Amino acid sequence: MNTEAVKVLVDAEDNQQLQSIGYKILNKERISFDEGVALFEHASLSYVGALANWVREQKYGHKTYFNRNFHIEPTNVCVFSCAFCSYSKLYAHREEGWELSIDQMMHIVKSYDGKPVTEVHIVGGVHPKMNMDFFLELLRTIKAHRPDLHIKAFTPVELDYMFRKAKVSVEEGMRLAHEAGLDSLPGGGAEIFHPDIRKKICEDKVDADGWLAIHKAAHELGMHSNATLLYGHIESYWHRIHHMDRLRSLQDETGGFNTFIPLKFRNKDNDMSNVAESTIVEDMKMYAVSRLYLDNFNHIKAYWPMLGRKNAQLTLSFGVNDIDGTIDDTTKIYAMAGSEEQTPTMSTADLVQLIKQVRRQPVERGTLYNEIKDYSDVAIDAV
Repeated sequence: MNTEAVKVLVDAEDNQQLQSIGYKILNKERISFDEGVALFEHASLSYVGALANWVREQKYGHKTYFNRNFHIEPTNVCVFSCAFCSYSKLYAHREEGWELSIDQMMHIVKSYDGKPVTEVHIVGGVHPKMNMDFFLELLRTIKAHRPDLHIKAFTPVELDYMFRKAKVSVEEGMRLAHEAGLDSLPGGGAEIFHPDIRKKICEDKVDADGWLAIHKAAHELGMHSNATLLYGHIESYWHRIHHMDRLRSLQDETGGFNTFIPLKFRNKDNDMSNVAESTIVEDMKMYAVSRLYLDNFNHIKAYWPMLGRKNAQLTLSFGVNDIDGTIDDTTKIYAMAGSEEQTPTMSTADLVQLIKQVRRQPVERGTLYNEIKDYSDVAIDAV
């Protein structure tokens, strides 16, 4: 939708507050906390969607990014018991889970030798015996074997536990991890920042201040990171805006976040199975409002293994300009929670075709959004 068409839509809006918000967005002005809540509570999906798509196309046109990556999940044994988690096994029941040695993880890394992957994504449970020394050795070993592979690893939940157990400060712990080969941080473990919600769904793990402090320390070392929000469970709309507001404030300070990834709550086999999942309308609204509120985040990502391929395509009209990577069936986190993708793998050709089917421009990127290859004019059978 071009600018004139969006102006017509905004002019036709009966709600004066929503019309005012629309004008602010068209003038590239920041919207307030209350205005963010109003978009969730009162705006139609078509209204926020058109505005979010306009912002996305102002920034990137039809470019839609993906990367070639694979995941390593060292363990699903965890000392924490988050109510929404379908993935982890408590340490007392560790025989029901898995624990990978460094050799086993290096076997996964080596299986990609000679393949054009650019990133390994490492996250898992918080295992009491997988300490900081263990993971520093893993980082060094990966870098020694394949120096060009970008290592995006460890949520603040994992890092906070490592640092506390090793009795090092956040700043010192991040420095040691970075020197060992850690290149950037994923966005997991954020869930919902507000303490009232956090107390009910993940009380025992690192709080919002701790999560943000670890990302800030990474940014101050020149590292980049991602951010997430777990939506569609027991939170209210204002809790989502509160969460995004804290992210927006840190981004104003450091500029270190690459992308924001809304994560849909899935209710299979966890302690919140009684909570209904959000509708597809609610999902698209979450992406659109994220694009509009997080004006200092360059990228909004839809994690396709969580949403499924068709819904991931749909997000590209609601502010999203990134659909993650090839992944190659190396993640179990969302499959175990009941996502549409039970064996999440897509080839580069699959991703290129997925993006082209909705008339977008597929561009392979590195982790830090350096453009590697534009596939716009490449035939699918030549990918």
